[in-house]
Amino acid sequence: MRLLFPLLAGLLSACTVTLEGFTLSYRWDFTPVILRFEPDRGAGATYYVGEEVRFFLTLADPGWISLVAIDPDGRTYELDRLYLGRGTHVLPPGAYSYTLTPPRGLQRVRAIYMDGPPGSLRLEGVYTDWDARLRVYLEASGARHYQVVETYFYVR
Repeated sequence: MRLLFPLLAGLLSACTVTLEGFTLSYRWDFTPVILRFEPDRGAGATYYVGEEVRFFLTLADPGWISLVAIDPDGRTYELDRLYLGRGTHVLPPGAYSYTLTPPRGLQRVRAIYMDGPPGSLRLEGVYTDWDARLRVYLEASGARHYQVVETYFYVR
């Protein structure tokens, strides 16, 4: 038990190991980049077909964001791809809007943060294994650092 705390402290901090003439450094960083992601009425809110939805997104670091919607029927499509600076943003930016259309029901939206541009592969279609498709998407982008956060709301 006495060794557990120092071991965990070492794993969760930046570490340096010196081996006969060279130094190996590594750092595990579990700090989230996406600090807030939710619809303008809050997670789980209700919207109606024809209404517009906006999202609040707060980033700790600048980077590329892909917004991906997953409809109640399982269809997946990208809403946006954009580069955003550090801080809080209201999406969509500018005069553009996300106007809700059927199908009605639970709408999930994922914000995917990447430290590099997303690449040419798009997240559109119906996937039986969304996480496998996301891995392919991230590999194609060449992102070294990424984070995925999901929020949801209902369309009536």
